[in-house]
Amino acid sequence: MSETKASLNPVLYAEEAYSSLCDYLEQSKPSKVFILVDSNTHNHCLSGFLAKIEKEIETEVIEIEAGEEFKNLETCEGVWNVLSELGADRKSLLINLGGGVVTDLGGFVASAFKRGIKFINVPTTLLAMVDASVGGKTGVDLGNLKNQIGVINQPEMVLIDIEFLASLPQEEMRSGLAEILKHGLIASQTYWKKISDLSALDLTHLEEIVKESVEIKKKVVLEDPFEEGLRKTLNYGHTLGHAIESYCLTHPEKKKLLHGEAIAAGMILETYLSAEIRNFPKKDLNEITQLIIDIYGTEQFTKDDIEKIKELMKFDKKNERGQINFVLLEEIGKPVIDVVVPNKMIDRAFDYYLNS
Repeated sequence: MSETKASLNPVLYAEEAYSSLCDYLEQSKPSKVFILVDSNTHNHCLSGFLAKIEKEIETEVIEIEAGEEFKNLETCEGVWNVLSELGADRKSLLINLGGGVVTDLGGFVASAFKRGIKFINVPTTLLAMVDASVGGKTGVDLGNLKNQIGVINQPEMVLIDIEFLASLPQEEMRSGLAEILKHGLIASQTYWKKISDLSALDLTHLEEIVKESVEIKKKVVLEDPFEEGLRKTLNYGHTLGHAIESYCLTHPEKKKLLHGEAIAAGMILETYLSAEIRNFPKKDLNEITQLIIDIYGTEQFTKDDIEKIKELMKFDKKNERGQINFVLLEEIGKPVIDVVVPNKMIDRAFDYYLNS
């Protein structure tokens, strides 16, 4: 069995993952198995997933609409109603087959239904493989506020099959790459150099990179499962990145950004803040900025946009006692949590971003 070393939950890869899933189904004997998909994974992933399970199992498929805008309590209510109508009980199993919206929402649906049923995550996007499906965070958005409602609850297992990425659009691959870059910045110079040399990477390296990225996240989660300290470092680039993502999601005149695209902007902004406040090396700041812009470009924000984005930061989950807390870097691989940043410094960070 190929799996990560962390004991929070098994993360399984490739063909061995499917045989492990079959063993789990044989041993646990769920009363009913439900598979949650969105419209994309229903079309591109479901038949392939079912074909790789060695034994036939009777399943009910529940489909939700694809997109962050459907990651809300209304969608949850719809899934809960379907589960009830189809006779789900406390011994039922929910398999979440999809990207981060499906694994986040499905995990929350399972955690709340009848006070909790078991669930398995099968991520089908690069972003979900290296981030959303791993670590036990579940939840949905509240209006335009990211992940405001949810619980931390571990899946029975996470099954990663790189073949699902074959049908993934290029922009979704780029979105997932942002979280891999983040893992490099908070973890080590060695991993950062490996993943930042994009010209040397191709699909043959992808499973190895995913495994390394998952190991970085799981090591942090194992030490701090409920985000009381160290796990906050996984939010690097997210304080401003989530606010940018939320703002663009609810302002039709702005380009709607994928999660990774917003986090890419957030990483440039927060690396600038790191240089100004924590003496992060300017040479590294310049290299990181150039690399991210080469991949993602830059978005345009007016002064009014920036003021509204700063307002949204007040709802960041890391905040305490009304204080906005940032994760910053002293050097690559050396993050610092709970840093308070002056308002004028955030304006200067946007000036830097917009003029890079």
